Amino acid sequence: MISNLDKAKILVKALPFIKKYHSKTIVIKYGGSAMVNPVAREQFIQDVVLMKYVGINPVIVHGGGPEINEMLQKIGKESKFVAGNRVTDEETMEIVEMVLSGKVNKGIVADINKYGGKAVGLSGKDGNMLFVEKKFVEVDGEKVDIGFVGEIKEINTEVIKLLESNDVIPVISSIGVDKNGQTYNINADYVAGAIAGKLQADRLVFLTDVDGILLDYHDKQTLIDEIDVKKVNDLIERGIISGGMLPKVMTCLNAIENGVENVVILNGKLEHSMILELFTVEGAGTLIRKHENSKS
Repeated sequence: MISNLDKAKILVKALPFIKKYHSKTIVIKYGGSAMVNPVAREQFIQDVVLMKYVGINPVIVHGGGPEINEMLQKIGKESKFVAGNRVTDEETMEIVEMVLSGKVNKGIVADINKYGGKAVGLSGKDGNMLFVEKKFVEVDGEKVDIGFVGEIKEINTEVIKLLESNDVIPVISSIGVDKNGQTYNINADYVAGAIAGKLQADRLVFLTDVDGILLDYHDKQTLIDEIDVKKVNDLIERGIISGGMLPKVMTCLNAIENGVENVVILNGKLEHSMILELFTVEGAGTLIRKHENSKS
C-alpha cells in the first residue's frame, strides 16, 4: 500500500512536467480500444479533465469506425474499403455524419462534462474549420473514385482558439466541407495531424492499440522509446515501419513538418497512458522528434 508520503512525492515529481506543459496545446487523436473499452475510456476522460485543470489545453479529434460499421450493418449496408479508405456514397455519408457528429461526439462531450470538465462538440463544418477537396485513391496505377471522402486543403482554427481561451475542451469529429458546402468524410488521423500543425501544438498524441513503433512487431521488448525524423525515415526505407503503422507514422512526420514540436504514438489500453506520458520521466509509447534529442 502506498503511504501518504509516497503519494506526496509522486505529486512533487510531476510538478516540473505540469510547469512545462502549462498553457500548451496538446492535440489528441482519440481512437482504438481507449474509445470502446469502458475502463480505458473512463481513464482517458479522467486524464483529459486533469490535464485541463492543471493548465494544459487538450484538443480531442476522433473518428468512429466501429460505430459506423455497426450502424451500416443495422440498415443492411455493407462497409467497403479501397486502399484503407471507406467508400462513402451519399447514404453512407449521412450515416457517417450522424454517427460521428452525433452519437460519438456528444458521448465524449457528455463524459468529459460528467467528470467536471467543460467540453463542446464540433465537426470540421463548424466555424468553417475544415475545407476539403474530393479525394481520389490510386489502385494499380488508376485513379479510383471513392465517393464523399475529403482531402484537407484549408484549416481555420479560430473557433478552437476561442474555446481554449474560455477553458473549454474542443471535441472534433472528422467531417469537413468543400467550397460548395458538400459534406465529406475525412480520415481522423489526417485531421488530428493537420489541426495540430495549424495550432503549432506542443504535442500530438495518437492513441492506438499498439505500444508504439516496434523494431519487431511480434516483440514488445523492441519498443522504441524515442526517435528522430531521420531515423524514422531510415526504418521506413528498411521496411521495418510498414503495413498499418506506415500511414500513421507518415501523418506524424507531416505534423512535425507543419510545426508540431513532438508526436507520440501511445497505447490507449495502458492504464492512464496520457498521464504517464506527460507527467513521468519514463513516459510511454514512442516519442518522435524533429531532431535527435533526449526525451522530456
